[in-house]
Amino acid sequence: MSPADPTPGTSPEEKAQNAGTAALRDLLSPVSGSLATGRVLAALSAILSVIPYVALVKIGEVLLHASATGSGVDGLAVRHWLVILIGTFSARLLIYFGALTVTHLADVRVGHTIRGDLVARLARVPLSWFTATNSGRVRKALQDDITTVHQLIAHQPVEGTNAVVMPLALMVYAFIIDWRLGLLSIATVPLYLVSNLVMLRGMGEKTAEMDRKLSDVSARMVEFVTGITVVKAFGQVGRAHSRYQKAADDFYSFYFAWCRPMIRMAALGQSTLAVPLILLVNLGGGAWLVRHDYVSVADVTATSLIALLVPFAIEVGMNSLWSHQLAGQAALRLSTLLGTPVLQDARAEQETRGHTPGTGKHDVVFENVMFAYDGSDTPAVDDATFNLREDTVTALVGPSGSGKSTIAALLARFADPDSGSVTIGGIPVADIPELYSHVGFVLQDPQLLGISIRDNIALGRPDASESQIRDAAQAAHVLTEIEALPDGLDTVLGTDSGLSGGQAQRIAIARALLVDAPVLVLDEATALTDPEAQHEIQQALSTLVQGRTVLLIAHRPEVITGVDQIVLIDDGRVIATGDHDSMLSHPGYARLWNTAQTDHSEGSTQ
Repeated sequence: MSPADPTPGTSPEEKAQNAGTAALRDLLSPVSGSLATGRVLAALSAILSVIPYVALVKIGEVLLHASATGSGVDGLAVRHWLVILIGTFSARLLIYFGALTVTHLADVRVGHTIRGDLVARLARVPLSWFTATNSGRVRKALQDDITTVHQLIAHQPVEGTNAVVMPLALMVYAFIIDWRLGLLSIATVPLYLVSNLVMLRGMGEKTAEMDRKLSDVSARMVEFVTGITVVKAFGQVGRAHSRYQKAADDFYSFYFAWCRPMIRMAALGQSTLAVPLILLVNLGGGAWLVRHDYVSVADVTATSLIALLVPFAIEVGMNSLWSHQLAGQAALRLSTLLGTPVLQDARAEQETRGHTPGTGKHDVVFENVMFAYDGSDTPAVDDATFNLREDTVTALVGPSGSGKSTIAALLARFADPDSGSVTIGGIPVADIPELYSHVGFVLQDPQLLGISIRDNIALGRPDASESQIRDAAQAAHVLTEIEALPDGLDTVLGTDSGLSGGQAQRIAIARALLVDAPVLVLDEATALTDPEAQHEIQQALSTLVQGRTVLLIAHRPEVITGVDQIVLIDDGRVIATGDHDSMLSHPGYARLWNTAQTDHSEGSTQ
């Protein structure tokens, strides 16, 4: 479901509108037959709505004739028309209900398909894609956009068709009764249409622009709220808030400038459809016609009731038009998400566990790796080449922003390199099925879910036994603290109890231990915890790294000195490799080492 290319030479808003229309057409194509059926049933229901008015006029004529002649009321005729009135009204409601049933079932199918396709698509996109902004787009798509499309599929075909066909059918009947009464019933409509034509100029383009600005506000809000902890910790609340504030101010300025003149025209247009004005025109004009014996009182009553349906029909029609505009942009966003580039499926076969040390089966090799983030001309990783030998620990060091975390992310296949290769045992990580049985990771943020601690630990191995889960927690030095909680391993995070940063990190380590992946990525695993927690985490990590090929990112001196290999990174490039003693002669590493020692000493004395 990809939107058609917009017409060249048009404005960005017009292009967005055209693309939205094309995306909506593609989105609705699988249920076009159901929507057509709903419209046909709605039209039939609307046509049937004329018959009760016919029956009402006939009953009125019978009653007026009896009153005028002084004779008894023809009860048989009244009952006959009452049966027709009730029967056709009931049939109309039944058909209308059937039309809504058809379109709602179509909406269920579309919603199920969209959600299934989105889950399947997002499960294959690079993990680096899930930034705060893109997460905001996903939230809006799943919560807001599918709801918007629901209105268009489940309601608009039936309600919109009914709003058009029923007034037209009743207008035809009003003109059949008397052409003068027919004209009276729509006398104020031309004034309303003129005011709306003026008001709705450029509606499609403005709606597309409004939707784009709202999406920006939503993305900035998610971005701000998601990072509020770090933002406040570093005293950057004002700066971070300014991006959200600017997006909100831009939307306010645009919306106010758009709606202010529209409100005036809308008020003028609505006044032409006010019930008192409609009754004044129809009853006043009708009374004049009755006085001159052109029509009967029953005729005037019927056409006046018909005239009162015109505002309702117009309101529903305008709402349908608005829903169509919004749904087009919602469909475009959904289509864009469904077209998000994905990682290629793995093609090779490789054993998951049970490796033999020294075989090289889990050697990791970065060879001429190049990678740049979308929208950036500067590579985050630039021609990086180095090896991680099996059952050794390699530390990536370098200045902040040098590309260390990006390199680690490429090993965990959060993204694929633009060129070059990352291999495990000679096989590219892109070709390894069930990669996360081979590569485990413990990051700064442990990313625990709002489920029980047991399920968090067993997330990578849902078939793990109770004893395996407890052994992993014990090895991660967190079992005693878990058992101290009222519900132990059954404690639901975020509901029953909160955890300290150190406890959460050790649960993440227990999860990695349970997966038992032979290759491990550690990215600043102790960076955001206090010194006491760091000691416990370090003990857990010492257990975790045994017998594994480890890629470590850390700044603490005692961690760096104990590794088998150090790789110095700067501006995405590998500057030097070696052990700690040999690297001290390198000026870049010596500078980092001295800075790390100074920072560590100052932190210890505070």
